[in-house]
Amino acid sequence: MNRRPIKLNIETYPEAIADYLKDAELYDSSSSPQATVTFINKDEGYFLKEAVEGTLKTEALMMGYLHSLGLSGEVLYYGSRHGKDYLLSRKIRGEDGTHPDYLSEPERLCDTTASLLRKLHEMDGKDCPVQDRIMTYTDTVKRGFDRRSYEPDLFKGMWEFPSFSDAKRAAEEGLPLLKKEVLLHGDYCLPNIILNNWEFSGYIDLDCSGIGDRHMDVLWGIWTLNYNLGTTRYTDRFMDAYGRDRIETEKLRMVAAMEMIGG
Repeated sequence: MNRRPIKLNIETYPEAIADYLKDAELYDSSSSPQATVTFINKDEGYFLKEAVEGTLKTEALMMGYLHSLGLSGEVLYYGSRHGKDYLLSRKIRGEDGTHPDYLSEPERLCDTTASLLRKLHEMDGKDCPVQDRIMTYTDTVKRGFDRRSYEPDLFKGMWEFPSFSDAKRAAEEGLPLLKKEVLLHGDYCLPNIILNNWEFSGYIDLDCSGIGDRHMDVLWGIWTLNYNLGTTRYTDRFMDAYGRDRIETEKLRMVAAMEMIGG
């Protein structure tokens, strides 16, 4: 995780957050243009996420829920001010899955992330505050039917389609097959999985979490190993470790088409 030293005008922040920022070393730890993430190096560490007002509401909700299950960090503050959302959470002990110590043992990393995902999907999500991720996911995919978000090389060497029309057809055929069956992470990638000396510590970036179809997570669990390890050789191993009895390969291909189109 990259961290760049920064300075902030504490007076512009809500008082509840400013107290954490005072007399602390601050680092920019952002990984996407949609949100700014600040690491607060104080006590055992905190993360402050900022984004457009309303966009962090679901993440705060799901982070609080998964924390109650022992699967994520503690939310210390969520609120809006002057058109911005603020989400303050306690740092989860350990490092994410892209740390060199983990990448240096790819087979162990593959088996670990696959088994953790299977455990997540076997959790009882009856009290989950987001009971239908399929609905919002479907809306996102359908918006991509205008072709503006199409990424034909997103799964190059893994799942490919001859043309946009072929990908669109596969996505359309797959959407009705998606099930509200498991508790999802929603973005199951190595940077969002925190391990402490190979022991699971928690999940982060939960804005797409909720009840949905397991293949939505399995897809990204496979993709992240390909992307971060630079090889597709762990695809079969991941599916074996997760459990092929739960994976429909054709549905996985359909979900890949949805992601290529929906962006």
